[in-house]
Amino acid sequence: MKRPRQYGRHYTAGSILILLTLAAFSVLAADKKPKKTAVPPASMGEEPKVFIEPRIKPAPGAEANEKDGRQSSIRVDTTLVLINVTVTDPLNRFVTGLEKEHFKLTEDKVEHTIAQFSSEDVPLSVGLVFDCSGSMGNKLAKARQAAAQFFKTANPEDEFFLVEFSDKPELVTGFTTNTEEIQNRLTFTQAKGRTALLDGLYLAMKQMKKAHNPRKAVLIISDGGDNSSRYTESEIKKLVRETDVQVYAIGIYESMGGRGRTAEELSGPGLLTELAEQTGGRQYAVEDLNELPDVAAKIGIELRNQYVLGYTPTNLEKDGKYRRVKVAIQQPRGLPPLKVFFRLGYYAPLQ
Repeated sequence: MKRPRQYGRHYTAGSILILLTLAAFSVLAADKKPKKTAVPPASMGEEPKVFIEPRIKPAPGAEANEKDGRQSSIRVDTTLVLINVTVTDPLNRFVTGLEKEHFKLTEDKVEHTIAQFSSEDVPLSVGLVFDCSGSMGNKLAKARQAAAQFFKTANPEDEFFLVEFSDKPELVTGFTTNTEEIQNRLTFTQAKGRTALLDGLYLAMKQMKKAHNPRKAVLIISDGGDNSSRYTESEIKKLVRETDVQVYAIGIYESMGGRGRTAEELSGPGLLTELAEQTGGRQYAVEDLNELPDVAAKIGIELRNQYVLGYTPTNLEKDGKYRRVKVAIQQPRGLPPLKVFFRLGYYAPLQ
């Protein structure tokens, strides 16, 4: 009876040993099996990395593309300043046919390379700012004729709007390519009230934000002076300096031998001249009403015979400061001394 118990104890120890051995083998097998069976999961786990790694290889290119993208955005953000230039001879006739090398352009006294040059007749967006105050009574008929002559110089792609002003400004006609529509509205214009010229110009600049053409101009027809505007001269002068819109003006003034001018009328020529010259436009003073249509037509022709100079400023600071621009002529041989009219500067962007 002892042997069975001894045998039983030996069997139990042996079985334990066998079990331990089997467990060890199973552990080893288990260690091996995961390595074998883990390959697919591991490869699956690493599969995204496999997809990432090929992208990491072109990552330098991707980074380069990102850098290129940044460079591209810089090129887009870089301000290309366009300056419209009119050139005339001593007889005030327009001079055409000049080339890029005939112009010298500086910003804040630093000469810049003219990167773009054009003298083509391109579509315009023009706002007519028409004075219908009480003092325009006997001048309205000729002023309407002046507008009609100006529209005759238009191209089919041009667009126009009409702002009338007396006590306050009114947008009578929004942008349209139909000049007859504007002329029909002018037919019913009546002279009355005071003169809110500055407010009329402000409304025109606001409307010009809806323009579809890159070149923009405003034509003011008025007998000068302002006595009813909410906006001040300094505010409007700053506004025209900030906007890329050329301002032209026809000032209809009483002759020196006529009745005495009011204080507003006396200040009118100076006001219109300063507003126009800031933008590269001009103010034409008219005393003989019969000259109005011809002067208006001349402005229309001037807008068709301008040079456009484009350059990239070397000063890229976005400080919002005013940059002064100057354009000079490299005098061509065989021509008399030439005069240039151009925008006097612009405000740098902020941020």
